[in-house]
Amino acid sequence: MVEPTDIGKMLKQRRKQLGVDQHTLAMLAQMSVNTIVAVERGTTDPSLSTINKLCDVLGLELIVRLKEDK
Repeated sequence: MVEPTDIGKMLKQRRKQLGVDQHTLAMLAQMSVNTIVAVERGTTDPSLSTINKLCDVLGLELIVRLKEDK
């Protein structure tokens, strides 16, 4: 299972790779800077919609796989 801290680390790494600051990302994703900070720190459990919007702005693709029955 992917934890919120893992998601936050991935998004933060990509943001820094692109040279985008948190304020710019917040503006582009149409969300608050506080939301960006909380997601990156893993102190919130972001909705799928929030994750998807951030991935879209950062040029990432969100892929969801279902576990197979064993």
